[in-house]
Amino acid sequence: MKNMYSRRDSLKLSLLAGLGLSLQPSYAFFNPKDKVLTRPIPKSGEALPVVGLGTWQTFDVGNSVEKRKLLTEVLTQLHGFGGSVIDSSPMYGSSEKVVGDLAGQLDFQKQLFYATKVWTSGKQAGIRQMVTSFKKMGVNTMDLMQIHNLVDWKTHVKTLKDWKAQGKIHYWGITHYVDSSHESLERIIAAERPDFVQFNYSIIARHAEKSLFQTAHKYEVATLINQPYGGGSLFGAVRGKNLPGWAKEWDIHSWGQFFLKFILSNPHVGCVIPGTSKPHHMIDNMGAGLGRIPNRETREKMASYIKSL
Repeated sequence: MKNMYSRRDSLKLSLLAGLGLSLQPSYAFFNPKDKVLTRPIPKSGEALPVVGLGTWQTFDVGNSVEKRKLLTEVLTQLHGFGGSVIDSSPMYGSSEKVVGDLAGQLDFQKQLFYATKVWTSGKQAGIRQMVTSFKKMGVNTMDLMQIHNLVDWKTHVKTLKDWKAQGKIHYWGITHYVDSSHESLERIIAAERPDFVQFNYSIIARHAEKSLFQTAHKYEVATLINQPYGGGSLFGAVRGKNLPGWAKEWDIHSWGQFFLKFILSNPHVGCVIPGTSKPHHMIDNMGAGLGRIPNRETREKMASYIKSL
């Protein structure tokens, strides 16, 4: 078996014939009955699958029948491997509504973990936006409501704490996507004690290891990881390159799994949320939550290998 896999042509883990959504694919590297690893949400102990799904750009497809069909299969593969977390935002165009429309047609709709964000200024504007998100995503109670990129966070924190107390949301959190925001996230964590914090982290962007992970752990805040592929730049860096031979010792069968397993090897990571609109990429992503997770020595070996390319 070759050691190199690419997302373009080597992830042929059995695309469904004609995208027949009722068929179950055969998997090249793992048992389709296996379920991804879970880790507990610190504040509640609820088990959360370690690989989820981001929807930025990928689910902003409007009413396209063809694209919605593909995304339905993406959701089916997420659930099939025991995944549940779907992260969206009103910033992401039609993504919230597409998630709601498609999930509403699936028999596992209520088994999904719905996360979205408030992305506006002002108390009433925030409330209106969040109520709209509930409707678009087809839920009466949102699993996780986050303050997107800390926009007017002091105002929204009060609303989210009230809504959690009223049972309108199960958890609340804060998000950002750049290293320069990490100190602000830490200060808010210490002062407000959110349930979740979402931020950027990857094998080539490790600033969060400086103190953000430790702060989240100290205050029992679950972590969601965005930009796990460095905005896609990581795949460009390894194009035409072989996986190291030792990768298979950790059940790594693609570069995507290599990057995700590095992230998951950090014990303070709760869930990573790569975005995709392709069913075979969803399968590959979920594979990162199966099998052996690299130890501390191996994760540094992985990072060194990428630097050497």
